[in-house]
Amino acid sequence: MNEALQEKLKQLPASPGVYFHKSASGEIIYVGKAAVLKNRVRQYFQDSRGRDNKTMALVAEIVDTDWVETESEVDALFLESEMVKRYMPRYNILLRDDKSQSFVRIDMKNEWPTVTLTRNPLDDGAEYIGPFYNGLALRRALRYLRRIFPHLTKERRPGHSRLDEDLGISPRVSDGPETYKADLRQLMQYIKGRRTDLAKELERDMKRAAKEHDFERAAAIRNKLTALAELKRRVMFGDSEFLNISKDQALKDVADMFGLEREPARIECFDISHLSGTGVVASMVVFANGVSARSEYRKFKLSRERNDDTANMFEVVSRRFSQKNQKSWGMPDVVLVDGGAPQLDAALRAAEEQGVRVPMVAIAKRNDELVVHMHRSNVIVSFVEAPDPTVGLTRHGDYLHINLHPGAVKSSGHARNLHSAGAVSRYDDVVKLVQRIRDESHRFAISYHQIIRKNRQHTSVLDTLPGIGPKTRALLLKKFGSVKGLTVASEGEIAAVVGPVKAHLIVRALREPVKE
Repeated sequence: MNEALQEKLKQLPASPGVYFHKSASGEIIYVGKAAVLKNRVRQYFQDSRGRDNKTMALVAEIVDTDWVETESEVDALFLESEMVKRYMPRYNILLRDDKSQSFVRIDMKNEWPTVTLTRNPLDDGAEYIGPFYNGLALRRALRYLRRIFPHLTKERRPGHSRLDEDLGISPRVSDGPETYKADLRQLMQYIKGRRTDLAKELERDMKRAAKEHDFERAAAIRNKLTALAELKRRVMFGDSEFLNISKDQALKDVADMFGLEREPARIECFDISHLSGTGVVASMVVFANGVSARSEYRKFKLSRERNDDTANMFEVVSRRFSQKNQKSWGMPDVVLVDGGAPQLDAALRAAEEQGVRVPMVAIAKRNDELVVHMHRSNVIVSFVEAPDPTVGLTRHGDYLHINLHPGAVKSSGHARNLHSAGAVSRYDDVVKLVQRIRDESHRFAISYHQIIRKNRQHTSVLDTLPGIGPKTRALLLKKFGSVKGLTVASEGEIAAVVGPVKAHLIVRALREPVKE
């Protein structure tokens, strides 16, 4: 360990947080979490016979260490997970014991919702909270939380055992599903990091119950508050409510690069997904304080089937910045558009028509270059007037292409990694953040598109015919056997089953070409 690092480690706080080990080039090679930063980080540099070869190799490369304090261990794991997904540190891949992220799934639409863990969130209407990188710690956290917010881990069935109810870790049937769902909403508040609001809400409920002389309920709420205070001393992990945004180097660099007044607290990214113009959908993902905010994500099913990403992007951004959505969703500090200059132009036109001026930049797929319109993107590119040798700039008309990693290229448009970069770029943190946001928007758009395609596979052509209900479809299939048999039948044969008016509509829908 070098002298500079040795002095720096003396400043480590005795609080929870996330730490970043860096190599001589400044590359982040490992991200970890700690209940007590002071103790955990120093352990790396103490002689230990229990170290394996991989850990010894990591320690040999560490030249610098940074850290971010969090309010509790609840915050630390979520932040660790997000930073690992952003930076993809080499040694996290080698040393980690979890194969993928974990999410807490709560299906609030069911009468008696269950609380479970999954690695594959779906668009099934359930609430997903995460991702969490350490599945073991997450399971431990839920075990503690279950004592305060009793919940089901398996679907309630007739003859369901009452043992868990007697132990106080499952809801009581006698209280009813609505009371149970109210408790689940408090559980979700806690896991999402809204502990302060939850504590205030419980205190109000306790005082109200006492005022109404419902002392049994007031005592139960008091016990819940006491247990919540105790949880601060437990090993649990959750959302990053208390992350200090000013300590995120990537956000600081984004603000400096584009002349923003402050670090962007809310970044939105849009992506389009379709198959040759069919099943056209779009995604809007949101990153709050540099980490994903899944509850703010939105998906769009476009009004027309067309293989035109510029027109699709125009529609999506227009809908996002409608007066209704501006009020209900709030406004972003920065907008990212997946694509090049054409997609950026479409998004800018859509925002301008809605009277919105917001910093807007495109991400070109090929080598993750940023595309900026010199006059309409509402940013001031800092190194246009003061050139930076670590940044590559090319100009195409009014569009500026910014390469934050000169010399680094990708093997294909959707490849993840950049190759032959040489030294770590000064703006490597920004590159990692942009890649993370772009990849998440791409994933979310594709997952929705796949659901649309899957649903269509189970849809018959008859389902789309005008004026044809389930009973009429059944009659037609019984008579003609299949859609193919219906297609070759004469209009008179069809009229004998459903009448001349419907027969004419069916024949026209099946045999005339679709017009755009």
